[in-house]
This record gives sequence, structure tokens and C-alpha cells, in this order.
Amino acid sequence: MFTHTTKTRVRYGETDQMGYMYYGNYAEYFEVGRVEMLRSLGMTYSGMEASGIIMPVVEMNCKYLKPALYDEEISIKVIMEKMPGVRIHFKYELYNEKEELIHIGETLLVFVNRKTNRPCLPSDDFLNRLKPFFV
Repeated sequence: MFTHTTKTRVRYGETDQMGYMYYGNYAEYFEVGRVEMLRSLGMTYSGMEASGIIMPVVEMNCKYLKPALYDEEISIKVIMEKMPGVRIHFKYELYNEKEELIHIGETLLVFVNRKTNRPCLPSDDFLNRLKPFFV
């Protein structure tokens, strides 16, 4: 299993009139978590795209437990429970500054060959970087 945690702060423009983070912005926080998870492996989304692989989201689920509040630092924990194949599944846990679990979510992405627009396997480089976490 591979996990990675990154932090970000809820910005004013991400909130509604009550100071709660707007529900649609959680998907962006999932993206922040995935991008930083890739960086922690020494990779980038732009690098994957340059190699000809894109990763569209095909499913997303969210459960809102408590609101994320304006100016609060949020920890985004990304969890990958199994090695990816053509699909890659992520779970997310978001925590507030009090370390309370405030949100859980999941996304399913598919590796797609940019030229053919067909599903494909991830690069060997990506898989090799993940292997140590799934022994």
C-alpha cells in the first residue's frame, strides 16, 4: 500500500457565504493530493502527458463528514491500496487542523494513450517506482 499526505489551506474564493468550502472544490483537493503524490515518487503529471499518457477520472465518490472552513489548513491523505493496471484507484482522507477526519472520497482513473485515445498500461517507470510499496 502506498500513502502520501500533503497540506493546503482553504482559500476565501473556495468558500460559500458560511465560510464552508464549496462542495465542488473537494475534487480539486483530490487533484492536489494526486499531483503531490506523483511528485513524491519523482514524477509529474506533465511528464506523464509528455510521454503520451493521460489519466482521465472516470468515477468519483465523496462523503462530507464535517465542513472544511476558510483559512483552515487541510491535510490531504492519498491512499493507493493496490498496484495499478489500466485503471488506478485512489482513496482520500481529508483532515482539519484538529486532525479530525472531515471528508472521505475515492476516484478511479484510466491510463489512456494520448495518440490512440485507447486505454493502456502505465509506464514501466511508474510501475517500478511503486513496486517497493506493494511487496
